[in-house]
Amino acid sequence: MLHLDHLPNSQPQEVVKVFLRRHWIDLAKVFLMSGAMLLVPIAVFALARVTEADIFTHPVWGPASILTLFSYLLIVYCITLTELTDYWLDVWIVTSERIINAEQHGLFNRLVSEVHHEQIQDITSETKGFLETFLTYGDVYIQTAGEKERFRFKNVDNPDDVKISISELVTTCKNTHHHDPKAIAPGLGAPTTSKHHDASIKL
Repeated sequence: MLHLDHLPNSQPQEVVKVFLRRHWIDLAKVFLMSGAMLLVPIAVFALARVTEADIFTHPVWGPASILTLFSYLLIVYCITLTELTDYWLDVWIVTSERIINAEQHGLFNRLVSEVHHEQIQDITSETKGFLETFLTYGDVYIQTAGEKERFRFKNVDNPDDVKISISELVTTCKNTHHHDPKAIAPGLGAPTTSKHHDASIKL
C-alpha cells in the first residue's frame, strides 16, 4: 500500500509530479463483464418461465438449482472483486527523482519496482486502434539500463502528455545531478523490485 506522502526510500526534496492509474475504460470493462455474467441466471430463469418448467419446486432439482445459483453468484463476486483490486492498486508514480511502478496481481500478490531518472534511456508512447485513439489512452514504455529493461504504463490517459512530462523530468534531473548511470550507488539508480502480499484496496 503506497502513500504519496510516505513513499518508500524517499529522497530529500523529492516531489510527486505525476500520479497515474489505468484509464476509466478498463473499469467500465470490469462492470460490463460482471453485468454480462449476471445476465446468465436471469436468462435461465426467464427460459424456465417461458417453458413452464418450474424447477425450483422440484424436490431434487430445486435445491440443486438454488445451490448452483448462489455458487455462480459467488464466483461472479470474486472475479469482480479481483478485477477491481487490480485496477485500483495498479499505479504509476513519477516524482522529481524516480518512477515507481506498482502492479497488483490478484488479491494477495503485489509487485513494486522503481527506477531513477538517471537510468532512463528511452521513453515511448503507443496508441493503437480506434477506441484508444478516440478516448486518448494507451501505453507508455520506459526503457532503462538496468535488469528490468522496460517499464510499462498500461492503458493510461493521454500517453503522449505523460511521455513529454517524464522526458522533461529526466532531462532536468540529468542536467542537475550529472550522474553517470554506471556510477550510481546500488539501491539508488538501478531498478529495484519488491514483492508484497497485500489484500487491501485502499491507496
